[in-house]
Amino acid sequence: MELKELYGLMDRFAASGLTALEWEKDGERVALRREQTVVSAAGPVLSAPPAPAPQEAWEEGEAVTAPLVGVFYAAPAPEEPPYVTPGAHVKKGDTLCLIEAMKMMSEVPAPADCVVEEVLVQDGEAVGVGAPLFRIRRT
Repeated sequence: MELKELYGLMDRFAASGLTALEWEKDGERVALRREQTVVSAAGPVLSAPPAPAPQEAWEEGEAVTAPLVGVFYAAPAPEEPPYVTPGAHVKKGDTLCLIEAMKMMSEVPAPADCVVEEVLVQDGEAVGVGAPLFRIRRT
């Protein structure tokens, strides 16, 4: 299964009222589960952070956005260097960051050969679908 298909399946699952989904195709199996949350009338309601308003047009470059709701991680592990820093030249498909959703890590790949102009979120920050993560300039 391609990452794009998996992200689409995850997005549809997240938008649905389902608490579990199992899907199998060509010998590959995906199981998604969501814990049911009981909200007390006296307690606060927690939800994913809203996606920020789209950025105004930048002088140069475009945004790489979050494909799903989760937590942004700039590096593969806390003690490791980040995947990319401003000024980094990357090839199409290179990993830019990780997003953790439902205890599953998803890589965010570079959409094209490009230069990372700016990292727009902090390590460990919660992001919503469509939130700008990086400003890039295609090469």
